[in-house]
Amino acid sequence: MMGVATTDRLGELFARTRAEGRTALIGFVPGCWPELDASVAIAEAAEAGGMDALELGIPFSDPLADGVTNQAAYQQALAAGATPAAVLGQAAAIRAAGVRMPLLLMGYCNTLLAYGLERFVRDAAAAGVDGLVVVDLPPEEASKLERVAQAAGVHVVYLLAPTSTAERIALVARHASGFIYCVSVTGVTGARAAVAEGLPEFVARVRAQTALPLAVGFGISTRAQVTAVGALADAVIVGSALVQAVAGAPRAERAAAVRAFTAELCGRSSSRSGGGGD
Repeated sequence: MMGVATTDRLGELFARTRAEGRTALIGFVPGCWPELDASVAIAEAAEAGGMDALELGIPFSDPLADGVTNQAAYQQALAAGATPAAVLGQAAAIRAAGVRMPLLLMGYCNTLLAYGLERFVRDAAAAGVDGLVVVDLPPEEASKLERVAQAAGVHVVYLLAPTSTAERIALVARHASGFIYCVSVTGVTGARAAVAEGLPEFVARVRAQTALPLAVGFGISTRAQVTAVGALADAVIVGSALVQAVAGAPRAERAAAVRAFTAELCGRSSSRSGGGGD
């Protein structure tokens, strides 16, 4: 029987942040990295620091949308024995530890197909996963995933790029669930020195065609960038910079480093706990 998510944590998150007049902060780290059992402590620390949601990347050998930071982390995870099943196990362990923020799995289509699409969605829902971001799966080829995910109460999140046409935006808006992931640059993941110049116009084009929350990611790494992007979007996604914060800390100091970095992005003291964002 298909596992079914009973709570729409993503919907509740955006309802709350909109009511509070702030931007949600979503983090990304590869699952089962830097060690196979590391994700639980990272998630707990991120939530304590103010993170509103967390994406766990499913380590993959050919992550074409990812830059060198995430690629290196994925390779390290794969070398340690990370598998999709292990990442799902970490998601379940995160829930068992009491982490309440939404969890998303971010990965590539071949991983899901090799695992078995229906089985993957079922196991993800049972593990407490709220959404799937399948980087290389366009809506035209995602009808089966959408069908089984909807039945399981799991959102399917699509990406749009600055080069997306009005027609493409309209197509994604019809199919997307939870939120739309707006890629801030034409390129791969990785921390950048400045927010893309054309981002306001791009976000405005997407906003004109959907009432879904919009999350902006790729290249965001500082509090100033979170603030700037937060003026445009419902959520800001920070990936490579969070990965660097994890990689740069010894395991014994990792939780403190993640909590402090998250709190810095949120613009508040790391001694507080609760919601993040602007």
